[in-house]
Amino acid sequence: MNLPWFKQNGVLFTPSSKIGWGILAIAFFYIIYMFFDIDARSHSVSDTLMSFVFNVFIIAVVYSALAFFTSRPKKE
Repeated sequence: MNLPWFKQNGVLFTPSSKIGWGILAIAFFYIIYMFFDIDARSHSVSDTLMSFVFNVFIIAVVYSALAFFTSRPKKE
């Protein structure tokens, strides 16, 4: 496994390899799919947004954890 997949820029992680870009694309398309799925089952705009924001937060935490563990430590 060739590391690093991500590069840390402050608190954000940007992909630095093809695997990193693939993970970012999968997360992005999953967020879009999830929005349409939540919207189809919800009854109001506020119901959609509350469920959507929570799920995006969970995906962002998983993405950040994966990026943190597959990036090189920052040199000080």
